[in-house]
Amino acid sequence: MSSFLLVLHDVAPETWSDYRRFVEEVDALGPVPITWLVVPDFHSRQPLEAHSGLRRRLEERLARGDELALHGYFHQDDGVAPRTPGDWLMRRIYTHEGEFYRLEEAPARQRLERGMGLFERLGWPLHGFVAPAWLMSDGTRRALRDSGLSYTSGLHHLYRLPDFQAVAAPGLTWSARSAWRRGVSRLVCAGTAALHRQAPVVRLGLHPVDMRHEFSRAYWLRLLRRMLEDGRRPLTKIDWLRQQEQGASATA
Repeated sequence: MSSFLLVLHDVAPETWSDYRRFVEEVDALGPVPITWLVVPDFHSRQPLEAHSGLRRRLEERLARGDELALHGYFHQDDGVAPRTPGDWLMRRIYTHEGEFYRLEEAPARQRLERGMGLFERLGWPLHGFVAPAWLMSDGTRRALRDSGLSYTSGLHHLYRLPDFQAVAAPGLTWSARSAWRRGVSRLVCAGTAALHRQAPVVRLGLHPVDMRHEFSRAYWLRLLRRMLEDGRRPLTKIDWLRQQEQGASATA
């Protein structure tokens, strides 16, 4: 059976209001589990431990069968200024939030351990890590290999840890910061969805800014409804990976 994975990025106290209406609409469709990518201290001004309200909501989502994953630590590129044109392009045009793009192994490991420690203190199960903007340095990859986590993600694949075994999982996402970006994103996303219509799994990677514009928010809701009508089964990332492992074991 084909599946889809609904993934909400950049989950933090200041972004919860962006997602509230959309999540209510998703819940009205029936049981659609969500993978929430949680930022422990969004832009160094949103420590999750200080916001009991959001923690309670996320615990309620866990009880519904959702998954919480670690999404960076600060979700902010706080490294030294770009020094090459390519670096400037990636870190100032593509994104300002590639927190793990240039980190050496030691600081990457420290931030991973801080985030994992937060989940442990809150009693939340943790299986996966997703770097902001899916950008990871070699040092981050080395730190992830012995982190004990089960998976990480790129734009086009999930990666089983510790050996980074690639699992094809095409992702649909928007860049919705401006009207022209939203227009282009709709065309690109529709084309990508059509290209992967027969794929065993498709990921829907939503961001808070998508929810701030009716044009993009409505697109995601329509796509979600269509996938349900097409018979795709909604799963969290970890549940889909476990399903694949079970299927492989059964045929071995």
